Amino acid sequence: MDGPPDAFGSPYRLLSGAVVPRPIAWVSTRAADGTRNLAPYSFSNVVTPDPPTLLFSSSGTGEDLKDSARNAVDTGEFVWNVVTEDVVEAMNATSATLPPDGDEFEHAAVTPAECVAVDAPRVAEAAVSFECELVDTLEVGVSTLVFGEVVHAHVDESLLTDGKMDTTKLDAVGRLSGSEYARIGDRFSIERPP
Repeated sequence: MDGPPDAFGSPYRLLSGAVVPRPIAWVSTRAADGTRNLAPYSFSNVVTPDPPTLLFSSSGTGEDLKDSARNAVDTGEFVWNVVTEDVVEAMNATSATLPPDGDEFEHAAVTPAECVAVDAPRVAEAAVSFECELVDTLEVGVSTLVFGEVVHAHVDESLLTDGKMDTTKLDAVGRLSGSEYARIGDRFSIERPP
């Protein structure tokens, strides 16, 4: 079957069900009034390694931004925490709709830890956290892309081999669609051609 995206039902369902697995940006921020915020975003990825830049896409634009995007814009910073199997339940708990002054760290029973280069807290239980300074935002359709340059990284030493990130040791969780997620399990290697 061929057709425009809406020929397959909801374009959201088509995109989120076919572009899989997606990394989950578990974004922590601090509002201008000091309130902590923590929420997962699966429309997210690496933008460029030089300068090291990540992005997450948040629904809402203009004055209708979600808390994470609004806080990142207002304060100029956020933290991208990587979701692994041991924190997936807590990540899911932070997707609950709380009032703007609600604290998802408390709600999900995870520990806020101080960062080195930004004022936003990171998730202490996260195996990898990237402290980011806001680079730019871009409104696309009904969403706002939030770009951040990584200015400091926290990596659990158990994930390193010879001082470098070892992807075989990271049990990251990816987002599929609806209530479905994917584990990194059956890995394989293919040599790139010259």
